[in-house]
Amino acid sequence: MTTIQQNLTSVRSQIATDAQRCGRDPREITLLAVSKTKPVSDIEDAIAAGQLAFGENYVQEGVEKIQYFTRTAADTPLEWHFIGPLQSNKSRLVAEHFDWIHTLDRVKIAQRLNEQRPAEKAPLNVLIQINISDEESKSGILPGELDALAAEIASLPRLCLRGLMAIPAPEEDFAKQKAVFDRMEQAFLALKQRYPQVDTLSMGMTHDMDAAIASGSTLVRIGTAIFGARDYGPAQ
Repeated sequence: MTTIQQNLTSVRSQIATDAQRCGRDPREITLLAVSKTKPVSDIEDAIAAGQLAFGENYVQEGVEKIQYFTRTAADTPLEWHFIGPLQSNKSRLVAEHFDWIHTLDRVKIAQRLNEQRPAEKAPLNVLIQINISDEESKSGILPGELDALAAEIASLPRLCLRGLMAIPAPEEDFAKQKAVFDRMEQAFLALKQRYPQVDTLSMGMTHDMDAAIASGSTLVRIGTAIFGARDYGPAQ
C-alpha cells in the first residue's frame, strides 16, 4: 500500500469518526481528493485505493489530466470537479471537460458555461460560491445575493444547480469555524427548499473538516492530508 493509499484510509476513517460524533451517516459525505499540482501517478495511486472524485484548481492542468485518464482509464467512472476561480476566457474548457464547477459567482460565467456545454454531455453540475467571511480577496457572492444568482442558474438548461461552496477565512478555533459553517448550512437549507435538486454543501478542508461535517457539509475537499504538501513550482 502506498503512502497516498494509507492517507486515504486515514482520511476516510476521520470522516467516519467526525460524522458519527455528530450523529450523521458517513455515507452522506463525499470525499473530494484535491489533486491540483500533483502528477497523474499520484492520482493513479488514489484511484487504486477506490478514490474516484478529484478536484482541480487550474483549468489547463485539469484538462490535461482528464484527457490522460480518458485515454488510460476510460472504463473507470472518474468525476472531475473544477474548484478554482474561473476566468471567462477559460469557461469553454470547463464546460467541455469537467463534471462539476464549485466556484460559480457571476451570471456572465453561468451563461457562457450554459452555451458552451456540449449537448451530448449531461448538464454541468454547479455550486455557487459564497464569500461567507466577506473577504475582499476572496471570490464568491455575499449571502444576500444568493437568491438572484440561483434563479438565473436554475433557468439555464445545460446547468444543474446542486448547491453551495465556501472557503471561510482561516480560523484555528473549532467553535469559530463551526459558527461560520453554520451560516452556510442555513443558506444551503433555505436554497434546498426552493430547488429540490439541491443536495451538495461543499465545505471543509484538511484543517477544518470536523467543524464542516458538524455543520452539515456533504462534500469535503481534502488535498494535503491525502497527497502531502503541494508543489507550486513550474506547471506540470
